[in-house]
Amino acid sequence: MGTAVIWVPSNPRGAERLPPRIVAAESDLYLRRLWGNPNEDLTSKPKYLVTFTVGYDQRMNIDACVKKFSENFTILLFHYDGRVAEWDEFEWSKRAIHVSVLKQTKWWYAKRFLHPDIVAPYEYIFIWDEDLGVEHFNAEEYIKLVKKHGLEISQPGLDPNKGLTWQMTKRRDDSEVHKVTDERPGWCTDPHLPPCAAFVEIMAPVFSRDAWRCVWHMIQNDLVHGWGLDFALRKCIEQPAHEKIGVVDSQWIVHGSVPSLGSQGESQNGKAPWQGVRERCRKEWTMFQTRLTSAENSYFKAAGLDPSASKGH
Repeated sequence: MGTAVIWVPSNPRGAERLPPRIVAAESDLYLRRLWGNPNEDLTSKPKYLVTFTVGYDQRMNIDACVKKFSENFTILLFHYDGRVAEWDEFEWSKRAIHVSVLKQTKWWYAKRFLHPDIVAPYEYIFIWDEDLGVEHFNAEEYIKLVKKHGLEISQPGLDPNKGLTWQMTKRRDDSEVHKVTDERPGWCTDPHLPPCAAFVEIMAPVFSRDAWRCVWHMIQNDLVHGWGLDFALRKCIEQPAHEKIGVVDSQWIVHGSVPSLGSQGESQNGKAPWQGVRERCRKEWTMFQTRLTSAENSYFKAAGLDPSASKGH
């Protein structure tokens, strides 16, 4: 009897005992049948993925959003309120993927359900909030512009009359895409760094497959609101990052600023639920920045380099 043993170090970790030709290192979100020939399951393979983190109260807005995305998109809804079955009132919902976990944020879901090896078939991944107005948005046209201008991370421009925080994400009337802006005095230490460049907000980001593979690894397990992440996204882009991160002006959206997640908090010490949520957001921003700075300094110190070398990255 033979004693041959399979051990392939180049296989993914944990799969070294398998013959390489059986290893399926990546997966997908394509729905399959329980019957028939597996080779005939998929009549089409969507090239893009769009996710929304939703509560049932925003169903009409999500319905309007989903209708802006063609059959080239897989639709994935993350439900923070536990109400899933009611969405079947929309025909598209029966073809969508639904994930329901109570009182979580989109970055919590993304870290757990959007691993790069799971979403590998998709060229672009949209990770969007539920309160976005899309009357002036077309997803297919958006993808064309992202490819035309070589954007690895992007977002639609925002209506300047509502829900605007940063000048960078303000929609411009005279361009297809912009990558830099002028902010308030003292806000930008470098014209090529956030929030003047290499910057999009976390409400409606769009990632290329390669960019998302890096960003997923940067998302922290315990910091669920994502505050501060937008200032660090550039670290996942090959330099010069400010040329590959931008805002698409000619396909723009309106930020509704619906404080839906605030209502999912709990009242503590006499404070309203939304106040506790907002305080956590700010605390997470500080924690993330501290961790990132510490990690970078440790890396450069171990490499015998000046930590200030990271400031331009």
